[in-house]
Amino acid sequence: MLRRAGPSLRHFLLERNSSAGHSSCSREAKMSRPVQARRLEGIDKNIWVEFVKLAATYSKVNLGQGFPDFPAPDFLREALMRALSGGNHMLHQYTRAFGHPPLVKVLAQFFEKLLGRDLDPMTNVMVTVGAYQALFCCFQALVDEGDEVIIIEPFFDCYEPMVKMAGGTPVFVPLRPNPPKDGKLMSSADWQLDPAELASKFSERTKAIVLNSPNNPLGKVFSRGELGLIAELCVKHDVLCISDEVYEWLVYDGKQHIRIASLQGMWERTVIIGSAGKTFSATGWKVGWVVGPDRLLQHLRTVHQNSVYHCATIAQEAVAQGFQRELMLYGKPESYFVQLPKELQQKRDWLVQSLDGVGMKPIIPEGTYFLVADISPFKSDVPDDPNSDEPYDSRFAKWMVKNKEEATLKSASDILQKWKQEKTSS
Repeated sequence: MLRRAGPSLRHFLLERNSSAGHSSCSREAKMSRPVQARRLEGIDKNIWVEFVKLAATYSKVNLGQGFPDFPAPDFLREALMRALSGGNHMLHQYTRAFGHPPLVKVLAQFFEKLLGRDLDPMTNVMVTVGAYQALFCCFQALVDEGDEVIIIEPFFDCYEPMVKMAGGTPVFVPLRPNPPKDGKLMSSADWQLDPAELASKFSERTKAIVLNSPNNPLGKVFSRGELGLIAELCVKHDVLCISDEVYEWLVYDGKQHIRIASLQGMWERTVIIGSAGKTFSATGWKVGWVVGPDRLLQHLRTVHQNSVYHCATIAQEAVAQGFQRELMLYGKPESYFVQLPKELQQKRDWLVQSLDGVGMKPIIPEGTYFLVADISPFKSDVPDDPNSDEPYDSRFAKWMVKNKEEATLKSASDILQKWKQEKTSS
């Protein structure tokens, strides 16, 4: 038995407490040096934090955020229940840091079929905490101070702040509308890149381009010709492509989602990002992945292992079982990847008709579950404010939330019908 040396812990704490009063002022003194890292300057605001709070306060319907209002498929929920209640207690513990082995293996099998190339599940696939973390890993691992990253507008809001946090400089290039001349509603396909304008954005400082197809928020599905133009410029200027393809299965009207990594010269310079949240309508599970060459993914693994390190094992197990089912049913009518876009296309068509009926001009999306509409006919409802720096569409959306989505309304249909009646009566 070791003999205790020196004063006891209790004696030490008593002495410390008795002298605490003499140093309280110094402990309460505020720090004079800045505490915020410079890389956070100007990126503290987040549109989703603001609008989710507004929707929770004022309305019963949230049409803004990208998540479904219907449950995940039965087979996926059953897989989760089996993982939770089964006899494999190791599913409650850590799994492989870069992806649960069953999940990376079936993802490799699936993407081998989609890309037409052999994949190593241990080096060509990495699982992340949703596609959001996948994007973060890409920018942190591949973008350096002074690098330029081309972002196609309109874009998912996190691209810009994530590029800036990595020390990079966002360079924007817009999709430009080409309205149909026959008076029909515009489609997301009518928004196109100007080839000369896109080419002008590439320089010796360009490190990467962010491609989002199908596009959030426009719903554009890039054609083979458009992807070929981007690929040609990437190869010419030796530029990486961060390809956000989380809506790859949500494509309508017989359109085809083409993966840019399948084009000549693009596999070795592309990181593909996917999401079980969008794929299986389970956004709260936060399971995403990246697929790409090991020469790129090895750097993403370094960021992952030194930040998040690990994703929930049970969720990965359930998603793996979901993909195993879909691999067996690939291309068949009973596949969830075939059924889901059919259901969502019906909802899209209904929403287009409803918005058109109240006087808005919706842009018909070819994919995703987002829809953009021209609100200019309603300028009289929400007059412009010359003293405000806030964009008009943002102020209009807030006005809609506060004034049109009353808590008594139970659905988007109620909202639109009531608004149409108000416009007619006025």
